[in-house]
Parts: sequence; C-alpha cells; structure tokens
Amino acid sequence: MAAGAIRVGIGGWTFEPWRGTFYPDDLTQKRELAYAAERLTAIEINATFYGSQKPESFRKWASETPEGFLFSVKGPRFATNRKVLSEGAESVTRFLDSGVTELGPKLGPILWQLAATKRFDPDDLAGFLKLLPAKRNGVALRHVIEARHESFADPRFVEMLRDAKVAQVILDDPDHPMIADPTADFVYLRLERAQEEIETGYAEDELDAWAKRLAAYARGETPKDLPALSAAPAPKTPREVFAFFISGAKVRNPAAAQAMIGRLKG
Repeated sequence: MAAGAIRVGIGGWTFEPWRGTFYPDDLTQKRELAYAAERLTAIEINATFYGSQKPESFRKWASETPEGFLFSVKGPRFATNRKVLSEGAESVTRFLDSGVTELGPKLGPILWQLAATKRFDPDDLAGFLKLLPAKRNGVALRHVIEARHESFADPRFVEMLRDAKVAQVILDDPDHPMIADPTADFVYLRLERAQEEIETGYAEDELDAWAKRLAAYARGETPKDLPALSAAPAPKTPREVFAFFISGAKVRNPAAAQAMIGRLKG
C-alpha cells in the first residue's frame, strides 16, 4: 500500500530575521515566496487570520509557486474568536468568498484556530462544523480545527471530527494539549518547539523521531508514542500529511523544515 504525500513547510514567507539566515541578503523581497517554494513543499498563510486578502493576491501567490506546491490558509479570527462558534456563519462565508479559492489546485487545508480560552461544547462545535462546506466556487475544500483548550482532550471531540471528515491539528506545543488521533483523510501538524540555540530548531534526535511519526501517519498508522484518545482506531489508509514548523524560535523554522524534508527524502 503506497503512503500518502508528506508536505513540510513554515508559516508565511515574510519575516525580516530570515534575511541572511534563510534568504540570501541580495534576494529581492518580491522573490521571497518563489525562493521559499523551491525549498519547501507547503506554506501556511497566516495573514488571512487578521484580515481579508485580495483575490488577485491569491492568484499571484499561486502563479509564483511550482506545480504540486500547496498553501494552507488560516481562517479569520472573526469566525473563531467568539463565544458561540455556530454564530459565525457570516464570517465563514465572507472568508470563503474573499478569493481564497483563487488558489485553485494549490489550495490545501483551511485552518480554523479556536481561541485558547474556548472550551469544548459539543453542541456548539456541531453547529460550527455544519458551517464548513466541502466545496466552494467549484473548488474542493478540506478543513482542520485547532483546539487549544484542555477540555478538547475528549474522545467525543475525535468522534465528532471523524463524522464530519474534518481534521484536527496535532499540536506540538508546551502550553496546549496534543491529540494525535487522525480524524480525516489527511493529517495536519503544527510543530512549535523550535529553539534558537539549535541551528535546525530541533535537535537531531527530535527531527528523526518526528520524521518517523510523519511517515507512520502517511502509511495510515497512528504513531504509538503520541497520545491518541479514541478507543476506536482510525482506519488504516494512506493519508496526506502536512507538517508546519511554526512559532517557537521562528528564525529557525525554515532550517527545521528543510532538515525534515531532507530526512524524508533519505
């Protein structure tokens, strides 16, 4: 059985400290996305969390990246940073019609990050999941929820997402719970422990361990050394995997992503 593709990247592509550490000093800013896309296989667009982008911007980004490259896109905070998620229909619709589908075949998962204070409310979550369409403007959509409150460490959360065919972020972060269960036909990880004193962000043995976990997810397995909640194992079927080195020591994230890509090729 063939494994799913593994895509590894970073959050955004514009960050001044990356000049000289990732980007050459003489690289023009308008070439940064193309340069990053030649060395990574995915990028998570975070600017959409804070404000809408123009349709022509999404078209331009798609045109500057190679075939097979994918963007994940972070949904707006206006849809997720609210007391009642199921009341965010207008914000979800406005975002999906703002031009994000102009990425076309380069559109990867849409990330909906919940507030760290948002507690697990099954009824409210069910209402929010109903707001997430499988297609918009003729483009297939995939959705992923990042739940950061400890109350989401509940098997019911896993089962709800499986029923909705929505993924949940497997979060490697010291301040939020990790839930390792696959819940969709793809897996989405955000790795947030990069350390500035380590050139590759993560130590060699940590990168080796994560490479094995990503490969296990791609084969349709759940890594045995990560905390799964559901008593019912996910079907063993190949899954596409997205892994983003993000937050932590941000200056090291491109090096961490490249180091991971090198391991997965080897």
